[in-house]
Amino acid sequence: MPRTVLTDIASQTWEHPADRAALSAMRALPGFDTAVNAFAKAFGERGVRHLFTASAVRVGPTQRPDLDALWTDVLATLDWPKRPELFVTSSPNINAGAVGFGEPFVVINSAAIEHLTREELRVILAHELGHVMSGHVTYRTIAQIILMVGIGNLPFLAGLALLPFQLAILEWYRKSELSCDRAALLGVQDPDLVLTTFMKLAGGREFGDSLDLEAFKAQSKEYEHDDSAWDTVLKAINTAFREHPFFTIRAGELQRWTADGSYAKVLAGEYVKRADVKRGDGLGDDLKRGASYYGDQAKAAVEKVSETIGRAKDAFTDAMKGAAR
Repeated sequence: MPRTVLTDIASQTWEHPADRAALSAMRALPGFDTAVNAFAKAFGERGVRHLFTASAVRVGPTQRPDLDALWTDVLATLDWPKRPELFVTSSPNINAGAVGFGEPFVVINSAAIEHLTREELRVILAHELGHVMSGHVTYRTIAQIILMVGIGNLPFLAGLALLPFQLAILEWYRKSELSCDRAALLGVQDPDLVLTTFMKLAGGREFGDSLDLEAFKAQSKEYEHDDSAWDTVLKAINTAFREHPFFTIRAGELQRWTADGSYAKVLAGEYVKRADVKRGDGLGDDLKRGASYYGDQAKAAVEKVSETIGRAKDAFTDAMKGAAR
């Protein structure tokens, strides 16, 4: 289908307030800048390229030319003039990543090419381009190294409080995914295509059977609206060390962004232009919205806990009354 070219679009257009708030909290950690500099010094640009592309194949006009043309089309839709290199690596996991310290590049796993359609691959590529355009790549590279190697096996971090650093960077890593899911939608301009891709990433392709997108949307709402206080605690524990948010959460977040009219406004030309962005513009507003986002979640969680405690108290009182009879 024809897509609207989003000329000079700035990443602030799609960045989720929780992404900006988590990034600010991460940067405020004692020793954070020291840790970032230690990673950059230990690995460097060439080291990162060796780490992520040693067994990968660079895509180009003669090497996977169809994928190369698709990458060109995604770059054109989001109007990004500086072309990051694209690599394919052999892996059974359906995934991709934007990595690097100075010159970002994108690596896509072969399983994605095997299991996803061409248009679903467009979703993946637009998502990764979103990370590049948002300037996420340095911090995401650090997070990926931590996930690959283990933070305890990195001697140059000796003396730092490692657990807060690890939790903070993974929290931001997950929230940055919410931003770039929006970039993916803007790159493909088909909400159901993005949600179908999420469904396949969560549960695999059809394999001769059939998939039901409406059932997946209902599942997403069911997960988000569970009113159990204990389940709220379990969700936090299950998520703390994850690389990505659950796909049901990502589906819900993207549907809200579409439903509130933000997506339609961007396609109509109402978006932030790169030429108009000044360093630090809107950061205060982003942090306020991020605080509101987290505050609303925390308030809902507290209300669930309070309600559950109240029920437990009533049940206990009733049981004691019964025992006294």
